[in-house]
Amino acid sequence: MKLNELRDNAGATKKRMRVGRGPGSGKGKTAGRGIKGQKSRSGVAIAGYEGGQMPLYMRLPKRGFNKPNRKKFAVVNLGIIQKFIDAGKLDAKGEITEDTLLEVGVIRRKLDGVRVLGKGEITAKVQLNVTGASKSAIEAVEKAGGSLAITNASVAE
Repeated sequence: MKLNELRDNAGATKKRMRVGRGPGSGKGKTAGRGIKGQKSRSGVAIAGYEGGQMPLYMRLPKRGFNKPNRKKFAVVNLGIIQKFIDAGKLDAKGEITEDTLLEVGVIRRKLDGVRVLGKGEITAKVQLNVTGASKSAIEAVEKAGGSLAITNASVAE
């Protein structure tokens, strides 16, 4: 096979309908838009328009609040950290920081910091240094004989 022999599968692509190109095309004159009215004209945007009455999205009550400056944390479970230690990707003897978690691929990006949650079992004696952690995660790490230090953020529930 050569580059000039590459073709798409038969029937994979369909030619677009060119409207307004004479009566022989089957979509000439009004181009399938009918006769007169707002929708037959160009520049029409009536997706949320309900004929002059108050639109549904404005009639319904608004609820809740979205905090504009809320923090988004990268979440890591203890079970995942243990899995990476067992696989030999993380060194349990050294200090495990957010940067090391990022390097080995435990997290994709740091966002506003890394938060450790207590899901899963941890058996290794680790020294973790992260932005946040749940109470159950702190207890589990200390029970395994390790320590969990929280930097530049308060302990979240």
